[in-house]
Amino acid sequence: MVATRFAVAVHILLLLATAPGGQLTSGRLAESVGTNPVVIRRLAGQLARAGLIRIRRGPGGAELAKAPEDITLGQIWQAMRRKGLPLLPVHRGTTRTETGPAGPIPALLRQAFDSAEAAMEADLAQVTLANLREQLVAPAEAQAT
Repeated sequence: MVATRFAVAVHILLLLATAPGGQLTSGRLAESVGTNPVVIRRLAGQLARAGLIRIRRGPGGAELAKAPEDITLGQIWQAMRRKGLPLLPVHRGTTRTETGPAGPIPALLRQAFDSAEAAMEADLAQVTLANLREQLVAPAEAQAT
């Protein structure tokens, strides 16, 4: 679920970064994402609490609170994830089995999964919204010429 919220949040921010004047309503954003405006407003609230967007009630819509160069995918990921819940959960049941001790397996998996998540977060921190916007806009500009 967090991965879907993350993808939709990046979509929202890319639209705001490319929109003339940087202002779009939840209805317009929802239409582009293919979801309900209520979902957009909920995610926009999380993005606003993280300091990534500013929201104006009514027809004002939303706008980026920072320059696209100053917003990383890592920041967006942190805004969307639920604190205290790992991306890759580990099962809880541990018992001794006929094939050997299972007790240390969850701890071993937790260590490996935490390492993988840290590597993903480090990669996300290297990509800015401006990087993605450039990739989005460049093909459109190339087609126009």
